[in-house]
Amino acid sequence: MTEKKITENYDIVVVGAGHAGCEAALAGARLGLQVILFTVSAESIALMPCNPNIGGTSKGHLVRELDALGGEMGKNIDKTFLQSRMLNKSKGPAVHSLRAQADKQAYTNAMRRTLEENENITIRQGEVASLIVENGQIRGVTTYSGAVYHSKAVILCTGTYLKARCIYGDVSYPTGPNGLQAANYLTDSLLSLGIRMLRFKTGTPARVAGNTLDYSKMEEQKGDVPVVPFSFSTDPKDVQIPQRSCYLTYTTEKTHEIIRANLVRSPLFSGTIEGTGPRYCPSIEDKVVRFAEKNRHQVFVEPEGNYTNEMYLSGMSSSLPEDVQFEMYHSVPGLEHAKIVKNAYAIEYDCIDARQLYPTLEFRKIQGLFSAGQFNGSSGYEEAAAQGLIAGINASMKILGKEPLVLDRSEAYIGVLIDDLVTKENREPYRMMTSRAEYRLLLRQDNADLRLREKGYRVGLVDEETYQKVCRKEELIRQETERLEHTYIGNTEEVQKFLIEKESTPLKSGITLSELVKRPELTYSSLAVLDKERPVLSDDVCEQVEINVKYEGYITRQKKQVEQFKKLEIKKIPADINYDDVGSLRLEARQKLKEYQPVSIGQASRISGVSPADISVLLVYMEQYGRRHRDE
Repeated sequence: MTEKKITENYDIVVVGAGHAGCEAALAGARLGLQVILFTVSAESIALMPCNPNIGGTSKGHLVRELDALGGEMGKNIDKTFLQSRMLNKSKGPAVHSLRAQADKQAYTNAMRRTLEENENITIRQGEVASLIVENGQIRGVTTYSGAVYHSKAVILCTGTYLKARCIYGDVSYPTGPNGLQAANYLTDSLLSLGIRMLRFKTGTPARVAGNTLDYSKMEEQKGDVPVVPFSFSTDPKDVQIPQRSCYLTYTTEKTHEIIRANLVRSPLFSGTIEGTGPRYCPSIEDKVVRFAEKNRHQVFVEPEGNYTNEMYLSGMSSSLPEDVQFEMYHSVPGLEHAKIVKNAYAIEYDCIDARQLYPTLEFRKIQGLFSAGQFNGSSGYEEAAAQGLIAGINASMKILGKEPLVLDRSEAYIGVLIDDLVTKENREPYRMMTSRAEYRLLLRQDNADLRLREKGYRVGLVDEETYQKVCRKEELIRQETERLEHTYIGNTEEVQKFLIEKESTPLKSGITLSELVKRPELTYSSLAVLDKERPVLSDDVCEQVEINVKYEGYITRQKKQVEQFKKLEIKKIPADINYDDVGSLRLEARQKLKEYQPVSIGQASRISGVSPADISVLLVYMEQYGRRHRDE
C-alpha cells in the first residue's frame, strides 16, 4: 500500500523557532495570517544556547526598537529576568544600553506560551528539507518525512542549525547547539536554487556548577535599583523585584600559559574549524594570541536561571580539548574547584550572503521567500529578533497587498543592521555596535517609542490605545520643552545661593530655565526647587525633556545631516537600469553595482568599491535616463 503524504496550506511558513522565528511568526499571526512554525525541537523554542542575557551595548537599542514596533522580546525578558543594568551610564545618553540577565528556561517557557496562545500559530516539530519554488515564486516547503506545506510566503530563520557541527579539540560531531539535532538537508535545496551560502562559526564557554565556586575571590556585581523595563508597555512597578548577583573574575598568567602551550591542539588554529568566527566576540585562545600584551582578561560569572545550579563563564568561550579546558578554567580565581557541567565548544553552520536580499529581507531571485537572523550572517539574539520582526511584517504586507516596512539608517538601529547586512560584504558574523550608527544621538534607546510607535501602528502591530499614549507623551514633551524656553529666572538671592551650592556660575541677569538646564552641572530635576510652575510629569517625559534641551545643538546638527542623507535615500534607482550603459563608471563600481543591484543612490554609496565620483556619474546618468523616459 502506498503511504499517503500530508499536505496542508498556510499563509506563512516560518522555518526555525529561535528568536528570529518567534518574532516572525508572531508578527504574521497578529496581522491575521495563518502561520506554521517549524522547529527541530519544540523544547528549543526561543532557546538561549549561548549567553544568558538580553540587551547590552547597542543590542539594548534593538530590543527597545523591536518593542516599539510591536515585537515580543522586550515584554518577554521583563517577565523572566534575573538582573537588570543600564550600561554606559557614565557616558552620554546616545550609548546608554539596557542589559538583563535572563532565566533561560523561564524565557523559553514564556515565549512558547505566548506562541501557543495565539490561535493563528501552529507549532510543528519537524525538519524542513526543501523549498517548493515555481517560476521564481515560493510555493511552500517539504519536510524530511515528505509532508508538503503550501504557503504564500516562507521565512527562513534557521539560526546555527544548518549542517551544524560542534567542535572542541579532536571531538567533532554533527549537532546543533546544546546537543540538539542539526538540520542537514535544507542547504542542498538552497544551493540548487542558486543561493550563495557561507560557512560561519561561533562558540560558547563552559557551564559550571555554581555551588562549587568561591565567590569571595570575585567582585560582586549587583543589578540597578530601580530597574528600567525593556518594554514601553511594562509598568515599571512590575519589574522592581529581588535580583540575582553576577560576579567578575579574571584569567591569570597561568591561564595564558596553559592556552599558549596547547594552541597546536586548538581546532581554531589547526585548521579543523573552517568557518569564520566573530571578530568582536573572540574565544579565549584567540584573545590570548591577539592581545598578547594583556596579562589578564575579564570573566563574568552569570547565573543561568533560578531553577538550575549552572553558571555561565562569559568571556571564556573556547574550542580547546576537554583536558585543556579542565586545566584552564581551574586556573581562574574562584574557579579552582569548579565542576564543569557542560564543555565549551565551537559550532560551525551554513548561512547566506545577505547581499542576495532586498532591504525588506526578501530574496531578490525568489518572490515570497524571506530570511532573518543568524541565517543572514548576523550574530546575537537581539539582531535575530529584530530581523525576524521585519521579515514577518514584510512577508505579511506582501500577502496583504500593502506597502512593506523598510527602516533606513536615520530611523533606527534596525535600519543600520539590515542595511549593513544587505549592502556590505560580511566575512564574519555581523554584530551590532553603537559605532555603526551614524546618527546615534537621534537613535537613542530611550526614545525608540517616539521614533517607531507610529510605524508599528501603521502596519497593525500597535493598537490604538498604545499609539495614542505615545502621541500624548510626545505632546507633553513638546509643551514642557517650550515652557522651559520661555520661563525666565531672575538673579534673586535664592537663585544665586542655589547656583553656588551646585558649583555653577551665578547670574548677572535673568536667564531661561532652558539655558540653565544646558549647564553640565545642572539637571532638569535639580532645577525643580526654582521652577514654581513646573507641571507633574512622568519620569520618561522628564528624561526626554532634559535630553532635548541639554543636547539641543548636537541634535539640531545631526538632524541636518539626516536631511542630506535622506536626499540620497529617496533617489530610487530604476529596476531596469543597465550599468553597462553608464559611461565613465569605473570597472569595479560597475561590477559591484551589477552584483548588488542597490535600490537607491544612498544604498549604492555605501557599497565598498563605489566611490563618490561613481555616484556623481550615476546621478548624471539617472537624470538623463529619467528625461528620456518622460519624453517617451
